[in-house]
Amino acid sequence: MVAKLSQNFWTRTARIILRNRILILIIIAAITVFFGFQWQNMRFSNTEANLLPDDHPTNLEYEEFLDRFGEEGNAVVIGVRDSTLFTLEIFNSWNILNKQLAAFPEVEFVVSTDNLQELVKDNELQEFVLKPFMDSPPETQEALDSLKTHLFNDLPFYDQLLFNKESETVRTIVYMDKDIVNTSVRKDFILNDFRTLIHNFELESGLDVRVSGMPYIRTMNSQNIIDEIGMFITAALVVTSLIFFFFFRSFRATFISMCVVIIGVMWAFGILGLLRYEITVLTALIPPLIIVIGIPNCIFLINKYQQEVKKHGNQALSLQRVISKIGNATLMTNMTTASGFATFIITDSKLLTEFGIVASINIIFIFILSLLIIPIIYSFMALPKTKHLKHLNKRWIDAFVNWMERIVREKRISVYATSVILLVVSIIGIYQIRISGSPIEDMPKNAQFFKDIRFFEEEFDGIMPVEIVVDTERKNGVLRSANLRRMEELSQVIREFPELSRPTSVVDLVKYSKQAFYNGIPRYYQLPTSQENTFIMDVARKSKGESDLLKNFVDSTGQVARITTFIRDVKTERMEEIEMRLKENLQKTFPEDRYTTSMTGKALLFLKGTKYLVKNLILSLTLAIGLIALFMAYLFRSFRMIIISLIPNLLPLVVTAGVMGFVGVPIKPSTILVFSIAFGISVDDTIHFLAKYRQELTANRWRIQKSVYAALRETGVSMFYTSIVLFFGFSVFVLSSFGGTVALGALVSATLLFAMLANLILLPSLLLSLERSIANKAVLKEPQIDILPLDELPEADSPEN
Repeated sequence: MVAKLSQNFWTRTARIILRNRILILIIIAAITVFFGFQWQNMRFSNTEANLLPDDHPTNLEYEEFLDRFGEEGNAVVIGVRDSTLFTLEIFNSWNILNKQLAAFPEVEFVVSTDNLQELVKDNELQEFVLKPFMDSPPETQEALDSLKTHLFNDLPFYDQLLFNKESETVRTIVYMDKDIVNTSVRKDFILNDFRTLIHNFELESGLDVRVSGMPYIRTMNSQNIIDEIGMFITAALVVTSLIFFFFFRSFRATFISMCVVIIGVMWAFGILGLLRYEITVLTALIPPLIIVIGIPNCIFLINKYQQEVKKHGNQALSLQRVISKIGNATLMTNMTTASGFATFIITDSKLLTEFGIVASINIIFIFILSLLIIPIIYSFMALPKTKHLKHLNKRWIDAFVNWMERIVREKRISVYATSVILLVVSIIGIYQIRISGSPIEDMPKNAQFFKDIRFFEEEFDGIMPVEIVVDTERKNGVLRSANLRRMEELSQVIREFPELSRPTSVVDLVKYSKQAFYNGIPRYYQLPTSQENTFIMDVARKSKGESDLLKNFVDSTGQVARITTFIRDVKTERMEEIEMRLKENLQKTFPEDRYTTSMTGKALLFLKGTKYLVKNLILSLTLAIGLIALFMAYLFRSFRMIIISLIPNLLPLVVTAGVMGFVGVPIKPSTILVFSIAFGISVDDTIHFLAKYRQELTANRWRIQKSVYAALRETGVSMFYTSIVLFFGFSVFVLSSFGGTVALGALVSATLLFAMLANLILLPSLLLSLERSIANKAVLKEPQIDILPLDELPEADSPEN
């Protein structure tokens, strides 16, 4: 009954498509134009990906911190490690560069040697004031040498902030306007004005200027994404078109297929614009994904058309059969692929939800485009010539098919033994997988901005901020002597971690105040005693300069303080250990009954986001397996068949996870995608094989062995064709400069290759060993769908079809 309804539906669909060819082409053209107009709404992401949902406690803590102290990620740093910087001409040029940077409207203020402020005591007014480090540019080398000595020896407050005393590295901190730091204005400023200014200074001075900071890193990273979109699309088109032409030896068929996937890419960009989704490192992968996934649809449809033409030469009948017989098959396989992507929607991560929505929608769209365009275009063309049909014989691949059949027939025990060994070894590998919470893990290692990240990490002991917030629960409680000593005690703990930079807080300002009180003598850079604290604080309260500095470390009420440190790029396990030990010391130093404390910052935000993502993607993969199991249950009505169908698709995932463990590829936002994507695609081969096997069971009066070998021989080449397209299609991602994208492409390609072999060797073996009881079930006597293999020979069709 279901089969008849399905067949009637697709027969009617074929009739509607072929009778309304011009109208359908006009509709497709109109939709394409509509989506083309949506391109203007596409935006590239100007912020780093937040992997946590908005209402997650860690996210809420971070937002509360930003509300209290302002944007932490608005600083760009430029640094120089070169002794020639302190030659008169170059040093003055360096200061001019800093003045030019400060003059841009996109820049809020600049902290540099040019405008460095010293805290000094005005004995007449009895208050602290800020005086310039330099009253005027030095005119002699002796004056500059004196300034250098004063900077490195007398101003410990700025050590590890503006300079590294040991290496004599000097840096400038450029604070960008917080209102534009997450907009395209920031990108335009950095790519055009900022980089041009730095480049010109390098040419004039001969110095190597290093640049970093979150606004700069985000800009350069997103520019790499933009540059790679075109590369991916071009590479995917070239690779898939070459493979397609190799299989079909027809420029016409290749051109039609390329037109289909190009329109699919245009629709994909249009969907991104229509939904107002930003283009991120993930959504940038969708257009080439559509090409890679769309080409197998074209292979199935064109190959079936050519088979029909070769059989009877009737074009109208051939086109009708293409739609009615292949339509349902490709719909089901595209639905399973879309399901693999759609499971990302439940992760509660905005980044992955948007990726899942756009990818699953466009997979269905590319199916619809293939089903409509290919039969319609061929209906306006002459019948294929004999030379275009030669590939249907496929004699060159007979050896491959015979090899598979021989293994299944003669070496099933070896197949099972190999599978079990792979499973055991892979499980061992899985236990060696580590999770990476590093925000720079996937960044292009050869890019200059990545090398600059490493430079600043080496010189200033960290790159990603970790913020500790202490609420004294009393107005103006931060500056109490007891609280200052508690913060100093915690700062000492932070200094014990080699992975953390020197912490900065109000404690450093109070130490600087004591040094200023004692006429700037460096040895007095320390916390005042209880007796000193009284009169030093009296002077500080009257000091405007002190207040200007204080607002960077304490909130407006004087009740809440921040302690800022930076962490190196370390392994996730070490980062978690550091976080745990800091929290233990934080609670010990600031008892919970008297203080409210928290830890936040970009480093912890990304760590928590990665772990949250891993947890949710395991859930999404489980859902994908469940959905496809339900689909198998609908098709075959047998629990044993569900198990048999899942084994060849789950084993490759386990093997891939084991390989990741052995070769050291960590679980991170990019690589965790591999499993849902690969599972959704690889199960297509299982559906084709099992459906053809079921047809053969009916035709061969439930003789299992004959049916398995017939299905293997007829589906083997089609599965090989599509797997090759998918393998090389996903392999284009290894051209990326992003480590995560490279890993994604390589792992998906490898998984699909494993899955093809599992479906062609392990699946038939399982059917021969375990399926005897299923063959007698009456439910199999009523097939649900018709799926014909790519390489089906003309005589395989019965007259009634």
